[in-house]
Amino acid sequence: MSRSAWSDHTWQLIHTAPQSPALHMALDEVLTDEVAAGHRMPTLRVWEWAAPAVVIGRFQSLRNEVDSMAARRHGIDVVRRISGGGAMFIEPGNTITYSIYAPLSLVEDLPFQEAYALMDAWVIEALADLGIRAWYQPLNDITSEAGKIAGAAQARRGSAVLHHVTMAYDIDAAKMLEVLRIGREKLSDKGTASAAKRVDPLRSQTGLPREAVIARMIETFRSRHGLHLDLIRANEMEHAEALVKRKFAHHAWTAEVP
Repeated sequence: MSRSAWSDHTWQLIHTAPQSPALHMALDEVLTDEVAAGHRMPTLRVWEWAAPAVVIGRFQSLRNEVDSMAARRHGIDVVRRISGGGAMFIEPGNTITYSIYAPLSLVEDLPFQEAYALMDAWVIEALADLGIRAWYQPLNDITSEAGKIAGAAQARRGSAVLHHVTMAYDIDAAKMLEVLRIGREKLSDKGTASAAKRVDPLRSQTGLPREAVIARMIETFRSRHGLHLDLIRANEMEHAEALVKRKFAHHAWTAEVP
């Protein structure tokens, strides 16, 4: 299979009502598989969160990454995604998350570093339009001189690739440090103030509402690659809800790596 270009594909946009963290995890699996099967065109999905969450990577240890008691105290759901990478601290209104479900041919034979850079190039352009000089930091970060802006992860399933990114629009650094153990270790000698510097939110860098940042991102993707509005289909939602019940909402999955 030869590598394809963005322009070889017709891209769809899904940006719908807030969903639960577990349902977001399930939708990523379902929509990736739908693209792989040829039942869905390549798609950009911009997430809206119905609840705060910690999202851990496919191969991370739940116990090592998350203070479960602190998460429960703050009403934070802990879920595991199907891609690798690090833990993400999510608060509705403070986070911008998106997924790209693309044919594997788009990144065919590319090293992981080049595949990440290719999938994030449009976001770098969108941030530049907002006055932020950002760049791709291997393997899976988008950063600026002010600090990290986003973290990415990928999963390849059949003939499709899932690329998803969580961006910090704003951040409650103190709460993040209570819930994420890894954050405490990295910052234990620096204090909470340094947490906000390590992850520098888009709110402080742009001064714009979250919705305006998202609108710019969508418009940049549309201008580069084309984009047509779509919805989650009934069969996709049904499949995702079933996956939540038997997998993503189950402690057995979340604690698979204890």
